[in-house]
Amino acid sequence: MLSYQHGFHAGNLADVQKHALLAVMLDYMTRKDKPISYIETHAGRGLYDLTSAQSQKTKEAAQGIEKVGSWFKPDHPYARARKIIAEAHGATTYPGSPAIAQALLRASDAIHLAELHPAEFAALDENTKASPGQSVLNVKQIDGMQFAQSICPPDPKRGLMLIDPSYEIKTEFETLPSAIYKLHRKWNVGVIALWYPVLKTGQHMPLVNGMLYANFPGCLHHEVRFRPAQKNHGMIGSGLFVINAPFGLNDEAARLTRLFNAL
Repeated sequence: MLSYQHGFHAGNLADVQKHALLAVMLDYMTRKDKPISYIETHAGRGLYDLTSAQSQKTKEAAQGIEKVGSWFKPDHPYARARKIIAEAHGATTYPGSPAIAQALLRASDAIHLAELHPAEFAALDENTKASPGQSVLNVKQIDGMQFAQSICPPDPKRGLMLIDPSYEIKTEFETLPSAIYKLHRKWNVGVIALWYPVLKTGQHMPLVNGMLYANFPGCLHHEVRFRPAQKNHGMIGSGLFVINAPFGLNDEAARLTRLFNAL
């Protein structure tokens, strides 16, 4: 089941929450001279044209980053990454998380990206080659969680993994907590971030309860709510679990909570 394409949703409010926190984490982790590994299990295509037919069909970016971009001052890592991508690819290009990583990481860092969807992988492979950044790049068409298990612990061992499934496979809400527990056991120093949608149906709750029950040390749980992008949409919010959350992430999460609450 590989029908999901993020181009319909790029730049929406869920992306704003997820990418703002990701950028802050990468910024903090690159302040030290030591190199890091960045791993992404469901990378998508990396770059999205907000004037494309997909984006214009849903207009989710208009309710997302195009509406709330002022939340992020020019020196914010998320704003810096967006500026780098805009200068390279045009002002209407929205960076997915792989592009944000490429924009903020250094030549000494390593980037490992997995994407299973054939068309999305082909675009990802092309877009990452064309994007700014000189980090060591490893892009594979492979199941994301299989990739994660095979690469952990990475080299360099210090690093961050983003797990951002489409949740097309509904059993992922039940199975991901145990899979992440195994990853954490193999890579206990790694920052592991798991994104999930907050759904009207409550279908996400087994994942939330499973993650909370696992009692990961140093785990940040951040959830924001917003109106559905369209009347028939079931997503009413966005959540992120971060194991071994970097210093200062709680402050940015609290700031985002205040901003989302004021929407």
